[in-house]
Amino acid sequence: MNVRRRPSPSRISTALAATTAAALGLGALTACSTSSGDGKVGGKLDVVASFYPMQFLAEEIGKEHVKVSNLTEPGTEPHDLDISAQQTGHLQKAGLVLYLKGLQPAVDESVAQSSAKVKVDAAALTSQEKHGTEAGGHAEEHDEHGDDAEHGEEEGHEGHGHDHDHGGLDPHIWLDPVKYAEVAEGVGKALEKADPDHKADYRKNTAALVGKLDALHGRFEKGLAKTDTKVFITTHAAFGYLAERYGLTEEAISGLDPESEPSAGRVRDLQKMAKADGVTTVFYETLVSGKTAKTLADDGGLKTDVLDPVEGITGKSKGEDYLQVMDANLAALKKALGSQ
Repeated sequence: MNVRRRPSPSRISTALAATTAAALGLGALTACSTSSGDGKVGGKLDVVASFYPMQFLAEEIGKEHVKVSNLTEPGTEPHDLDISAQQTGHLQKAGLVLYLKGLQPAVDESVAQSSAKVKVDAAALTSQEKHGTEAGGHAEEHDEHGDDAEHGEEEGHEGHGHDHDHGGLDPHIWLDPVKYAEVAEGVGKALEKADPDHKADYRKNTAALVGKLDALHGRFEKGLAKTDTKVFITTHAAFGYLAERYGLTEEAISGLDPESEPSAGRVRDLQKMAKADGVTTVFYETLVSGKTAKTLADDGGLKTDVLDPVEGITGKSKGEDYLQVMDANLAALKKALGSQ
């Protein structure tokens, strides 16, 4: 049950991130000769983001040069998104579409059929791993792309097997600040490609965002270095990358699918593990019912708290953007794990 995660590199190297982006990011851009219009709205690059973490990157890097719309309304669980006819039409005219293949099947299908000027799959901008219910025991590094320069094209991801229900690659890469920084580098390159007139600004903004993510990584690394326990329980296995990065063990009530129901055996195992490893808290999230987490906590005499997967910002979020919510997550983890 309680298999420890190996520590990951301690700091983001901006130079390494840039190299990674050059190798991975450029190959993830797909130009379509059938794009309609110039991909601009009111003189700004028309960017469609699939859900909040993609929106945040586009807005932070694009700033005043982009008009960003989000396919996933605040408060909507991204995994269950259905694309409307209006959104499908928008995808046809967008100057850049930013999405994460494997997270939202409806988005994947619509993007594949769209004639957007540039399509960017964030999953192609960093390596992915396999995580399941026991995030601590099944991490395995995957670089599915190898040296194939075409890895990011639409046809290049069909064999990756992202599947929330059957142990496929975990799409929650944005919850690791280091991986998210790699994605940011690739998004910056994509914006340069789609709107070369503002290339210098995109480069400057990308560097600034990577610096903020580097600082966030440093806060997590320092805050979680010494704790009474390294184990935390969540409602679903969204935090495998975070656990991997900071030497923790995530034990999830459900698997990668937030709506799946745990077995009675899994619940019993978690109760035993909580006692053995000094777990004090069961975490739930804002966009998914916390009923199962609260039941487990009540039965085991444990506390509950929110650990936000930052899939959307709502009035219930403990912060106004990705960075603020991640800092709130850090504070919650430090308290639950007994940070010293």
